[in-house]
Parts: sequence; structure tokens; C-alpha cells
Amino acid sequence: MAVRAAVLPAVGSPLEITGIDLPDPGPGQVRVRLAAAGVCHSDLSLSDGTMRVPVPAVLGHEGAGTVLAVGEGVTHVAPGDGVVLNWAPSCGSCHACSLGEVWLCANALGGAADVYARTTDGTDLHPGLNVAAFAEETVVSAACVLPVPDGVPLTDAALLGCAVLTGYGAVHHSARVRPGETVAVFGVGGVGLAALQAARIAGASKIVAVDVSAEKEELARTAGATDYVVASDTTAREIRGLTGRQGVDVAVECVGRAVTIRTAWDSTRRGGRTTVVGIGGKDQQVTFNALEIFHWGRTLSGCVYGNCDPAADLPVLAEHVRAGRLDLSAMVTERISLEGIPAAFENMLAGKGGRALVVF
Repeated sequence: MAVRAAVLPAVGSPLEITGIDLPDPGPGQVRVRLAAAGVCHSDLSLSDGTMRVPVPAVLGHEGAGTVLAVGEGVTHVAPGDGVVLNWAPSCGSCHACSLGEVWLCANALGGAADVYARTTDGTDLHPGLNVAAFAEETVVSAACVLPVPDGVPLTDAALLGCAVLTGYGAVHHSARVRPGETVAVFGVGGVGLAALQAARIAGASKIVAVDVSAEKEELARTAGATDYVVASDTTAREIRGLTGRQGVDVAVECVGRAVTIRTAWDSTRRGGRTTVVGIGGKDQQVTFNALEIFHWGRTLSGCVYGNCDPAADLPVLAEHVRAGRLDLSAMVTERISLEGIPAAFENMLAGKGGRALVVF
């Protein structure tokens, strides 16, 4: 059955909106009709080659929809169920999984190399980051679907698949923000907006949002920012000025640029913590001298998928949604069609907006 999808024909090429042929789900597979898919910066990183996946591919890894059919052996979901797509399912048997660090699963992206569909002229297609959410329908491994929690609208639930898990996890699992601590979030995109809300939920006393665009201040304050700084050469100094010349306890970097990572580090107090969420290229080199590492006593850590276990964390996030502490719809700055994805990529490159949501 042919459905429309956004196909990346080659790295660096523009996306092509075209029909693709999806097979029926085989054993251990699920067919999903997408309700919505978020346009994440990671999709842009796949299209420009910063992150490598086999091509041609259908991108999109943040989505939710309704189960249309299941293959043999699938029992945890059934046709008609609402599901969130999980682009990084853990295998449960590798070394990282044995340590309980399922977000570092060595086999999580194995499905990206599979052929999951074909173009109407017979060209093999790969599923981007496992789930190929930039399509009206997709066929995925059963491990890639989780039931939508009660009380979360299906369209909004798409954001749970990446931005919210990542931003929330960066604050609660990686940085482990404690009540009363001060936090700076660098980058007010989808993940940054989730991190701002997560810092508010954690009870941070001061939440500083930092972005290159002055236009995002209202969006950031709605999400929980108490202060807003337009990024410049003096950003670290401004943040220290907002915190009694000490610096924040925690900085969360959601951009993935060397200068931003370095500024986030410089913005924390002595003994502070910096969590890097943004995905940068190999050319983004961050330097520190040995004396400052000793003197400042700061911690710098990477953060993959918010250090989350989606199966465990989705119910927690749903409770925050139901209680009104977490507003998913407030993170969406525009609702677009498949044809609008290339323009959404351009907006991300220009530093505009929070999260574009493809609505099917």
C-alpha cells in the first residue's frame, strides 16, 4: 500500500515528498498510522551528514499514532491503540543494558540499516532512526512502540518521543537538579523548552534561558524561565551577574556548538555541573586547560536521550501533563504538513522557533 513520505535520497540532498510502498507487518512488527511527528534538530543532522545513517531513508524519529495492524507475536499493543514511537529501543542484553544504562544500548540503532519499505519505482528505503516518522504510515519493530499514557492527547504525545524525554531527562537524570538550585538552559528549541519546564518542575529557584534570538523570550518565560539572556560574548558574565557573581549550579547545553558548550561551562559556579545535550559535529572542538579543571571543580557530562528509560519515564511525564505541570502544546510553535519540513529545517538553521509539528 502506497503512502506519502519525506524521503532523503542522499546526504546533503533536499527531502522529496513522494509515495512509498509499505509491506504488511511481519513477525514482531507493528504498522502505525501517524497522528503527528516533531521536526527535531537530529533530523537535520541526519540530512546533512553530521550523523550517519544508510540512505535513501525516511527521516523522522519523534512521533505518535494509532496501531493499524500487528504481526505475529506482538501482544503489548493491538489495532486501535495509541502509541508513542521509541526511536532507540534497548536490547536488554548488551553491556550498557546490563548496567541499567539503556539509553546507551549498543544495539539501539541496529534497525536503521534495515530495508523497511521501497519507493514506488522499487528503490530500497531505510527507516532513518528506526521509525521513519515523516510518513503517513510506518512499519516498525514492536520494541519501537509504547502505549500512549492516559490523559495525553495523541498529537501532543508525539513530543514525548524525543524532545520531552531528552529535556526532562537532562535535568532530572543527568544534571539531577535539586530544589532551590539555579539553572541555565542554552538553546530555546524543542529540547530547551522541555528542559526549562523540567527545571521548573524540579523546583529550581532561578532559571536562565539563553538563545541567539531575542524573539524567543516570551516562549522561554512561558516555559518557566525567570530570566532571559541573548547570547553574546558576555553571556557567562551576565549569568554570573544574575547569580550573585557565583554562576549557576547547573547549565544544560541544547545546541551542540563548541562555543556554547564552553560558555555553559564558564557560566556555572565553582563545583557546578554542565550537561551537554546538543549534538555537534567532529569539527566542534572544545578546549580546557588543566589548571582550570582542577581549580573550578566543575563537572562536564554528555547526555544521550536524556539518560532516560522511555518505558519507565513516560508514565512519570504523563502524570506531570495531567497535573498541569508540563504543557506539551506550549512547545509547538507551528503545525505543518509534510511539505513544510524543508522550511522547518531552514528555520532551525536560522535559530527560529521552538518545535515544528507535522500533523497528518
